[in-house]
Amino acid sequence: MPTGDVALRDIYVARQRIAAIATRTPLISSPLLSGLVGASVYLKAESLQQTGSFKIRGAANKMLSLTAEEQARGVITVSSGNHGRAVSYVARQLGIRAVVCMSARVPGNKVEAIRELGAEVVLHGDSYKDAERRALELQKERGLTWVDPFDDPLVIAGQGTIGLEILEDLPSVDAVVVPLSGGGLISGIALAMKSASPTIRVTGVSMDRAPVMYHSLKAGAPIDMEEQDTLADALVGNIGLNNRYTFRMVQEYVDDVVLVSEEEIAGAMAFALEKHHLVVEGGGAVGIAALLHRKAGGLGRNVAVVVSGGNVSLPLLLQIVGKQ
Repeated sequence: MPTGDVALRDIYVARQRIAAIATRTPLISSPLLSGLVGASVYLKAESLQQTGSFKIRGAANKMLSLTAEEQARGVITVSSGNHGRAVSYVARQLGIRAVVCMSARVPGNKVEAIRELGAEVVLHGDSYKDAERRALELQKERGLTWVDPFDDPLVIAGQGTIGLEILEDLPSVDAVVVPLSGGGLISGIALAMKSASPTIRVTGVSMDRAPVMYHSLKAGAPIDMEEQDTLADALVGNIGLNNRYTFRMVQEYVDDVVLVSEEEIAGAMAFALEKHHLVVEGGGAVGIAALLHRKAGGLGRNVAVVVSGGNVSLPLLLQIVGKQ
């Protein structure tokens, strides 16, 4: 079931390509969530992935597909944190240089993690859009190779390997609930799911503070929005007015998008830690929040919730847990 330049076969190729770098993460049963929503709920714990998020899958697939000449030039990207960490990790594995541009909004723990991996960090502006503009300037100035955070067929295919794992571990899956930002994660997973069975329901979840993809879908075309501070910092950023792949794929394959509040995100982070001993960042907890507050409907009997990342600072996590 191809869409544009992304097809199911690309996801299978990606799985083989990234096998030595990305980890197959567990699908963990959640009895409490199951009882709450009246279905068997499982958490796909990408928070336990290399570099602490799903982003390693797409970054590895893209970077391992580069020619020797493209790798030799070095790579550059823009990130709200997790993609930059993934790119830096893969770059170190390949022995190539990496430059990561981020805005001042990115949490300090994510910035330091990228520096520790040996990448050059460029902090610029107060928004993802500011950082992206600077990254594209540096790419041209230095002749670096661009590694897009989400709107790239190879990145989408890499993220789609999560869908293959869910289908293998839970063949009777009826619904998946997936964090939604730029759309690379949900596009890849949805392609895998709908290729297996068009009846599998795919629900995206965003924070209610500047959810760009949500409002773009409502508008029928990509829009820009001013960023707002949120616990779901991994989901911050615009999708690009010239978006080529993910907007169209989300339109085609995603059945519903729901929003969760800051309080609901905080509660979900605390729930994951207390009930499942999982450290989950705000952006990774939005799917749990949607189920805790019964915002996702039509789930059927077997539900997989993608817990997309766990890169939250200890002081922030302790603060959140202390308030619950």
